[in-house]
Amino acid sequence: MKRWKVTCSYDGSSYAGWQRQSNAQGIQQVIEEMLSKLHHAPIKICASGRTDAGVHAIGQVFHFDSDKDIDESHWKMAMNAMLPKDIRIQKVERVISDFHARFHAVSKRYDYLISNETDNPFLQDYMDLISVSLDVAYMQECSRIFLGTHDFTSFTSAKIDARKSRIKTITKLDVIQEDRCIRILMEGDGFLRYMVRMIAQTLIEAGKHRLSKEEIQNMLDRKDKQACRYKAPACGLYLVQVYYERK
Repeated sequence: MKRWKVTCSYDGSSYAGWQRQSNAQGIQQVIEEMLSKLHHAPIKICASGRTDAGVHAIGQVFHFDSDKDIDESHWKMAMNAMLPKDIRIQKVERVISDFHARFHAVSKRYDYLISNETDNPFLQDYMDLISVSLDVAYMQECSRIFLGTHDFTSFTSAKIDARKSRIKTITKLDVIQEDRCIRILMEGDGFLRYMVRMIAQTLIEAGKHRLSKEEIQNMLDRKDKQACRYKAPACGLYLVQVYYERK
């Protein structure tokens, strides 16, 4: 039995998130069904983590085990031939038998994209469309509040397991003005449910001058799930890369 590490991209617009679900279609289900057809037997995959409904991925990672004698390039071709066009395999690598896509990940990068092109119908599923101009410099100033190791209880879902640690480390958080969009780039050792979207919307509110740096600092310091009521739309969020070695 061989273990394979797979990097995939997907357009999350038509899916109920990554996770297999009983009442809706998840990306995990589509990939597992494809692999099961290839093997003529049930195949399970394990990902670096979940993404929510409507969230996209450029570099999601999962692993699976197979007894088939197929090389890396042919795995990629075979899988892409059977997957829908909105899920694409980018890379397949043979890894050691105890490699784990989730537990061996050391950090992740997420990007959140914002555009002022509110009348562009081709962006509505792929960027957060905002009609007002944002103060990018102030957003960048406020973003420094989140750098480092903190208790992010104020910036996560109330549904998260109470036994799970809310302490995470953000190593990079940049707000970048690009030609057609504003990019919020965030890297860290892990992210709680809704954490990236809640931080992104908080920075957007700061960019609108509806929140001050002091108010954001107070939100973080409170360690209270009721402290932040902001959450950016899923369509602007991308899982860009999962890192398995320290940079």
